[in-house]
Amino acid sequence: MVTPLPDDALLRAQAGEPAALSSVYRALSPAVLGYLAGRGSEDPEALTQDVFLTVFSKLHAVTGGLAGLRSFTFSVAHARYVDEVRRKTRTPVLVGYEAGSDARVAQSAESVALDKLDAGDAGGMLAQLKAEQRDVLLLRIVAELPIDQVAEILGRSAGSVKQLQRRGLLRLKELVQTNESEAP
Repeated sequence: MVTPLPDDALLRAQAGEPAALSSVYRALSPAVLGYLAGRGSEDPEALTQDVFLTVFSKLHAVTGGLAGLRSFTFSVAHARYVDEVRRKTRTPVLVGYEAGSDARVAQSAESVALDKLDAGDAGGMLAQLKAEQRDVLLLRIVAELPIDQVAEILGRSAGSVKQLQRRGLLRLKELVQTNESEAP
């Protein structure tokens, strides 16, 4: 249902009269909303608001009376719809992540280091570690003890054990990479 606009509505709206702006909105917004909804806008109500924010900010430039106002309003509505479509095509589709369905697997630093070493190399490389790092790695990897038990055995905190393990693994990684680059 279209609310008719009085002939002087555009002039009063251009002068900034609140009642005239309200009547322009009431008269044209249902048709704009219908147009945007019919075109398949994701949020036609919000887009309608955007249209009228633009129309009201540029109302001073509208010519041609009520017909010009209507034409200008639908030109803005069409432009906003096109902008929405372009924005959708540029925005990537977001898909939820489900860890259970992710088939990617990365080996841990321990397995990579142990896979690359044979028994002779392992002993030589472990000998190059600091004694604390070597003890932690042997208890964690070879004995497969949890961090809290290793901490208790070594008389250290769990955080200290984690740091020693991390530093030891990083040092082993460096040693493995050095051996690989020196290998014929």
